[in-house]
Amino acid sequence: MSARVPDPDPRNTTRPFDGVPPGETPPGESSTGSGAGPYRPLTRGWGKGPLVLICLVALACALFFLAYAIMLNV
Repeated sequence: MSARVPDPDPRNTTRPFDGVPPGETPPGESSTGSGAGPYRPLTRGWGKGPLVLICLVALACALFFLAYAIMLNV
């Protein structure tokens, strides 16, 4: 096993051990897929319970701030 000696000339951009010319992509890095596997669409959407709960909380907040704005103007 030999140690790599740094190049004394910093302008030298060639790398003798890579085997790939500068500006080209090595074969191992040429494809960049998602890697997440096959696409499987969702079989079910949101449950009705959580969706209704979120809508009720949003409505309650909107009514609270509407009443607060009315009280400030009175």
